[in-house]
Parts: sequence; structure tokens; C-alpha cells
Amino acid sequence: MKHRQLASLLLAALLTLSLTACGAKKDDAPAETQTEAPAEETELIVFAAASMTETLTELKAVYEEAHPGVTITYNFDSSGTLKSQIQEGAACDLFISAGQKQMNQMDITASAEVNTEGLDIVDTDTRVDLLENRVTLVVPEGNPKNINSFDDLAAALESGDVLLCMGNSDVPVGQYTQKILAWYGLDETALANAGRITYGTNVKEVTTQVSEASVDCGVIYCTDAFSANLTVVDSATAEMCGQVIYPAAVLKTAENPEAAQEFLDFLQTDEAMAVFAAVGFSAP
Repeated sequence: MKHRQLASLLLAALLTLSLTACGAKKDDAPAETQTEAPAEETELIVFAAASMTETLTELKAVYEEAHPGVTITYNFDSSGTLKSQIQEGAACDLFISAGQKQMNQMDITASAEVNTEGLDIVDTDTRVDLLENRVTLVVPEGNPKNINSFDDLAAALESGDVLLCMGNSDVPVGQYTQKILAWYGLDETALANAGRITYGTNVKEVTTQVSEASVDCGVIYCTDAFSANLTVVDSATAEMCGQVIYPAAVLKTAENPEAAQEFLDFLQTDEAMAVFAAVGFSAP
């Protein structure tokens, strides 16, 4: 009897040890690690007017920090050049122009007088007037020719006593300047042939020529004057050259239309607008 009781006790002890050991193995087993899937990488390609270089570069850092996985790649140039590149098939998700003309030339809903080729590249539902700028007359340090207004410029151009730098005719800032010259009744072609006008392929080239004092004055946007620390002596009125509106739109050819729309929405926030306003842009 005692032997049977002892055997039963030993058996119970062995079973307890076995169960405990099994439990320990189960509890001690390393838990399966769960790793979060990496954020999907998205390259957002933005074509933007050269006059937005500084502000959009600043906003790129802000946006990318808040949106891991999104990389913004910019292409800055004159709006006319950008429009041509898009038309020729360059990859672009979002287009921001310094003038309505270049956007309208790719918008099927625009007048056929502007969209002469019937291009249907702009997603009209996403199109917005993003910013407004001002056309200004700037001079190099010291203002050696004492040009203090557009009236002074017109008189000096007529007398042949000044060299003006302006944008080419396919560049919005050049088109605005052409309107100013026409408003004063000046013949641009005759002035250029007489050596009184030189040209830049975009607003940054005009800005550089004035900064380097290779010309007596130039017509650029107030935002570029601010960024280059140039002296503004006058601003053109809407009567002289019209409003300077920057339209923006996602393109129908965009590879990442949703990401482009999200970035465009961000550019319209108070945070982004504060960056634009700091250099002279305003809401339209």
C-alpha cells in the first residue's frame, strides 16, 4: 500500500514538472516581431515658374518632413519653356505657371484663340489661381542712371540713355514688360535694334544681369527683387500690364495625381501662404 501511494506521488510530481516545463517553453519562446511596412516611395515632379524657386524650395523641406516617403523633384524655368517640355512628353505631375497664357495653352476648356493646338493636358477640375505677384522696375546698387520710375525709364529709352533688361517674348515677365512698353507707346523692336534692350530667357537671368550691373535696370517680379536684395524703384499697375496671376493644376498625364493634388492643397494652406507672403506673393 505504501509503495502504491509513493508511486502515485512520484507520478503526480513528474506530471507537474512536465507541465511546468512545457509552460515555460511556451512562455519563454520569443514573440514574433511585427515590422511596419515601409512607407510607399513617391516621387512628385513639379514644374514651376523660376520666380518660385526660393519659396518652393523652402516648402519642399517642410512638406517632405511631414510626408515620409514623398520626394518632391522640381523643374524651375520660364513658364513657356516648361509648357514646351510638358507638351513634348516630359514627366510632370503638377504645373505652376507665372501666367495664365501658358496654362491656357494646355487647357481644352480655354479659348481656341489661346489653345491653338487643342491640347488637353491640364486637369481642369484641379486648376486654381494660386498666387498673385507684382511686376517691378529694379536697378543695380547705386542706381547709376538715376532711374526712379517707369516714367523715367520711358523717357530714358526714348533718349537712348539707358540699357534695359527684360524677359523674352515667350516668358511671362517678358510679356508683361511688352505690355508696359506698349502702354508708353514705345516700339520694342526699334529699341532692341538700337541696343537699348537686352533679354533674359527667364526672370532669374534678368535678375542676374541687374545684380551684376551689366544693365542699367530691369523688369522683374517683386518676389525676385526681394530674394536678390535688389532696389525696387517702381511697380507696374494693373492698367499697365494686367494682373500677374500664377495658376496651378495637376496634369492629366501625371503619374501621381493624388500626391500632386495633396501637395497643391498644402500650397493653399495658411502655413504655405505665410512663406509666399514673406517674399511678396499674395493670394489672388
